[in-house]
Amino acid sequence: MTTHTKNTHMEQMLRDRARKDRFFRLLFILITFMIGLFSTGIVHAQKEADKFFNNTDDRGVILGGYDAVAFFTDNKPVKGDAQYQFSHQDAIYYFASKEHLDLFKANPDRYKPQFGGWCAYAVSLGRVAPIDVNTFSIVDGRLFIQHNQRAVNGWNKDVSGNITKADKYWPAVSVKHGGQVTTDEEKGFLNNTDPDGITLQGYDAVAYFTQMKAVKGDPKYSARYNGATYWFSSEANATMFKDHPEMFAPQYGAFCGYAMALNKLRPINPELFDVIEGKLILQHSPDAYTQFHKNLAGNINKADNNWPGQVKKHAGKKVKFDKPAKPAASETASSD
Repeated sequence: MTTHTKNTHMEQMLRDRARKDRFFRLLFILITFMIGLFSTGIVHAQKEADKFFNNTDDRGVILGGYDAVAFFTDNKPVKGDAQYQFSHQDAIYYFASKEHLDLFKANPDRYKPQFGGWCAYAVSLGRVAPIDVNTFSIVDGRLFIQHNQRAVNGWNKDVSGNITKADKYWPAVSVKHGGQVTTDEEKGFLNNTDPDGITLQGYDAVAYFTQMKAVKGDPKYSARYNGATYWFSSEANATMFKDHPEMFAPQYGAFCGYAMALNKLRPINPELFDVIEGKLILQHSPDAYTQFHKNLAGNINKADNNWPGQVKKHAGKKVKFDKPAKPAASETASSD
């Protein structure tokens, strides 16, 4: 009986050990599998992160098929030929000759356009724009191309400074796939915008002047000015704004004019506006409009004096609207 009991106990111990061994083997397999999945995810994420954000067409061709080397050797845009092509950093380059192809292959970093072939001036402003190859310039051995003559003019106002800015903002711009980033310069402005940076609730700033009415803008016609994005109802209006943004931008960062006279930041109704002595002033409500006009010159003077302090206090920060003013007993004060 004793021997049988010992044998039974030993068998039970062996069975228990076998179960434990199977458990740990399964656990090891599961952990190995999870590590494999995690590692695959990291590799995949790294591949995605390594993608280059280039200005290419639907075939993946950069520079509109123009020869990157020719800008240096011929000092002019020269159309490339698909028979002389080379893929570099997720973009396909065309060249006018095998000689140019070989030059590029030997040293692509010397000849490739800066900032993925996007407008260099736009990148210095924290975004991207298409290019016109006729606007190219070579500075310190680097190829820069602009969007149009307006961009060339802006770029040329401070070439070295704009290069520094573009180099600084390009990593963030490329990560956002060309989406607008808030530049250091824009942090000095105060605007009433939505979370996407759109001001005037998407209404056309120029239409207030040319049509004397509130007209909804279209995102395909847009411009950036002093840290805010404007939408327009037509390309013509967008062009007018870009030529003279200071003429059309709303006063007080598109905050309510009457509230600013009370030293407050309040939203607007984009359909409640005035153009007074060439300045666009918007209001929050019909009551705010009425109160503002009861002492028009005085309220404009108060708002003008209060605005710099509001900018100093809130620029570069997430804006929270002030509470409405409490109605006073007299008719001279009311909620904005």
